[in-house]
Amino acid sequence: MSYFNELLNTENDIALREELQERLDIVEHKIKFIDKVPVCFLNTDGQPNVELSAIAELGGATITTEPMDAVYVIFHEEGRLLGDLMRKAPVLLGEDWPAVKFSRVCLLSDDYRLAKAEDAVALVEDIAEMIHPGHFIFGHEGDKWIRFTV
Repeated sequence: MSYFNELLNTENDIALREELQERLDIVEHKIKFIDKVPVCFLNTDGQPNVELSAIAELGGATITTEPMDAVYVIFHEEGRLLGDLMRKAPVLLGEDWPAVKFSRVCLLSDDYRLAKAEDAVALVEDIAEMIHPGHFIFGHEGDKWIRFTV
């Protein structure tokens, strides 16, 4: 959480800083009572992508680099928006992956600026909403990320 503490401390607006901390605290509190979910992030070459591991873990994920071990597969790559991912992801999917069988594939746009506290907190919330859909509703589905049904 120290990454987020440092990032939150860069926010000059005290009211916004407190709001962001509260939003993180809510996610963290709920995650304590929910099983962590194995998630595999893949880039558009189908290779494991672990750049969001720390953020995903705050959202309730345990990271795996094997799609066969993942409950959710999330396609994400720096500089790629949803349209790019929609063109690339379908050909990379393995029919035998559990995430594919149970329609648990998501596409995550790279339009978050992770150096900005507000965007980093929103990303934690969005990952929590993706992998714990019955517990979190933040309303960015369709804008920042989508469920990809095969």
